[in-house]
Amino acid sequence: MKILKSLLAGTAVAVAALCASAPAFAWPDRPIEIVVGFAAGGGTDITARTLAQHLGKALGGQVVVNNKPGASGAIGLSYVARAKADGYTLGMTNFPGVLTLPIERDAGFTTADFTYLGNLVRDPSAFSVTLSSPYKNLAELIAAAKKAPGTISYGSTGAGTDDHLQMVMFAELTGTKLLHVPYQGAGPLKTAMLGGHVTIGGLNLGEVMPQAGKTMRPLAQASAKPSSLAADVPTFKEQGVDLVFASERGIVAPKGLPPEVEQKIAAALRQIAASPEFQAQMKQQFTEMDYLPGAEWKKRLDASEAGFRRMWAKRRWTD
Repeated sequence: MKILKSLLAGTAVAVAALCASAPAFAWPDRPIEIVVGFAAGGGTDITARTLAQHLGKALGGQVVVNNKPGASGAIGLSYVARAKADGYTLGMTNFPGVLTLPIERDAGFTTADFTYLGNLVRDPSAFSVTLSSPYKNLAELIAAAKKAPGTISYGSTGAGTDDHLQMVMFAELTGTKLLHVPYQGAGPLKTAMLGGHVTIGGLNLGEVMPQAGKTMRPLAQASAKPSSLAADVPTFKEQGVDLVFASERGIVAPKGLPPEVEQKIAAALRQIAASPEFQAQMKQQFTEMDYLPGAEWKKRLDASEAGFRRMWAKRRWTD
């Protein structure tokens, strides 16, 4: 009996030592999802799918994109906010939606619900029409909008998105009024434009430039100076409208992410952002690199949030 107890005690010690030396868990040991709050085919979706390929390689696992369109991206972000904080559910955010949606409504999430892992790119906002449109430049559009207020339709990817707020700012700066028509993403919006259901498309440069000169005519880009990726498209400022705006796209996770997982994902994003291959792919998609690590990105978002709250107090853009 004493011999048996001795053997059992020795086995227990050996097992304990083995457990102590082994990692607590192997992560990732199942697929990771990147949730996109818009329909497939838009700039956010394309960026996410490109990122997923690189992130899977960097993390040594499979990364898939899960589209959850609706409510201007709020459905996808609220899904991420409620998910388990284990690193298997990530979300691609859009500026300004991640800030503006909780300001204007009960969006199902707040900015405090996330772990901010890093911003990757920015995609300047723009006004575009089809090649068959009578508007050849921004001046012609402004003149027509002033002549018939509220009759020229403007499509966006949802209330509170950069596409929508660019229209609100444009209207205030030019003294015009456009008819806002929201869609669930850039893909459905482009389909509506080509079908003649909406006159102007609030599409980011990365979403319209592949069709520029083929089916679409970008009238203006909302960059401070012409993007090197679309140098032939004049800015709003060059055409007398002081409008600068863009969509920024980054990666978040639910609040409370384990530090070791957060560090691993953040390091992978930093590595991907520095990758010549990823940078070349973003260039091909007419999307500008704008990498910021999580802490710096959150500071920039906090400053922008304060500005949007002042804007909301002054003018409720969904009225």
